[in-house]
Amino acid sequence: MTKFAGGATQIKRKAVVASAAALLYAAVSAPVHAADLALGEYLSQTCVTCHLKSGEVQGGVPPIVGWPADQFVAVMDSYKKKERENEVMRSIASPLSGEDIAALAAYFATLKPAKP
Repeated sequence: MTKFAGGATQIKRKAVVASAAALLYAAVSAPVHAADLALGEYLSQTCVTCHLKSGEVQGGVPPIVGWPADQFVAVMDSYKKKERENEVMRSIASPLSGEDIAALAAYFATLKPAKP
């Protein structure tokens, strides 16, 4: 077995990664409660200033309505961790808790883009 920093073996590392992935999947695929959607809708007021609720593209800002929740969570987490370069999104994502991001993800996943 290969040893990693801190004495973890490759098998232990794989188990940790698998466990983390299972927890993330459970969090984003759990039934959405009305309170989550209400919180998401409340928090979305900042988002829809640039990301239109209609799902239309304006000024190069991508639509976020109808995104799968897991994709939304992953993108917002990458802004929080400063892995993505947009300073506006970093400043918006930074104060959000995991619960806030999950609520936003659930809310935007329920929206349908306006038909052209």
